Amino acid sequence: MKKNDGGPAFPFFAEDREGRAVAQEGASLRDWFAGMALQGFCANADLHGKEQGTWIGDATARDAYSYADAMLQERDKEE
Repeated sequence: MKKNDGGPAFPFFAEDREGRAVAQEGASLRDWFAGMALQGFCANADLHGKEQGTWIGDATARDAYSYADAMLQERDKEE
């Protein structure tokens, strides 16, 4: 089963030179959410992503996608 990626974050529709409709989906909403979380982690590296003074890239990336998945789950909840 495909993981919920939230669909395209910033879809763009245009016409090519022949007048045909072209869709540019770009990054998924999940990727965008993860990137925003990662941006916060990097801005606060002393609070997240460091262990004994060494950056932990894999764990930080995994955490960013965990935040993104939580955002998508919360977004999909019915009110």
